[in-house]
Amino acid sequence: MLALDDSAIARDGKILILAYDHGLEHGPTDFEGLEERMDPQTVFDVATHDAVTSIAVQKGIAEGYYPSYEDDVALVAKLNGTSNLWMGEPDSAVNCSVEYAADLGADAIGFTLYGGSNHEIEMAEEFRDAHEAAREYDLPSVMWSYPRGQGLKNDTSAGTIAYAARQALELGADVAKVKYPGSRDAMEHAVRAAGGPNGTKVIMSGGSKVSDEAFLESVKSVIDAGGAGLAVGRNIWQRENPTELLDALEQVIFEEASVDAALD
Repeated sequence: MLALDDSAIARDGKILILAYDHGLEHGPTDFEGLEERMDPQTVFDVATHDAVTSIAVQKGIAEGYYPSYEDDVALVAKLNGTSNLWMGEPDSAVNCSVEYAADLGADAIGFTLYGGSNHEIEMAEEFRDAHEAAREYDLPSVMWSYPRGQGLKNDTSAGTIAYAARQALELGADVAKVKYPGSRDAMEHAVRAAGGPNGTKVIMSGGSKVSDEAFLESVKSVIDAGGAGLAVGRNIWQRENPTELLDALEQVIFEEASVDAALD
């Protein structure tokens, strides 16, 4: 594993990735009611908040908008992704090379792996190539480790999430982005599965928009369980005032404050 404590995508070993790859993965539906957020510049503006350690986008967004923000936020270049129009077994097309990501100024690469999919073997081999190329550029790799497929009955069970974290460790990812398994105990299990303090850093996927309190409670349980933070999109940029929640997240993640204190 690469040491991330002093990495461009971490702060004191903690991570808050602002994810904005939803336009490809989900389509325009995620912007309904907040049409202005379809303009990537509005989300890059949000990413300049001190709590945000990096922004994750596909290469087209990076090409068009990152040059104006490269001094203010680190870049996680998402190498693969598939539209919601795809109706087959979970898979993710490789849309960007590591070399091109490095040319764009990326500080890390992001890669989705659907463990359990009929396409898992192909995706694991693609990650191998990306991971080893990224090592040549000293770029950390963040794995969107999402077990998914026709044979998987529960993709958020404690055992499945721990397996996802372990798969990221075994394949060499420096950071594992996993679904929240529902409790602190379950997240502790995932952190142990990822190798503990010296293994792959485990962060929570932000998921669909929920109330401030509910979201902060889940993030707090991740931090208390030894997780490194989160990668969050909709729970930030779908809000009319993202700054307020980012202020609270900064306290919970980096200062390990209580939820009540952060909300105050």
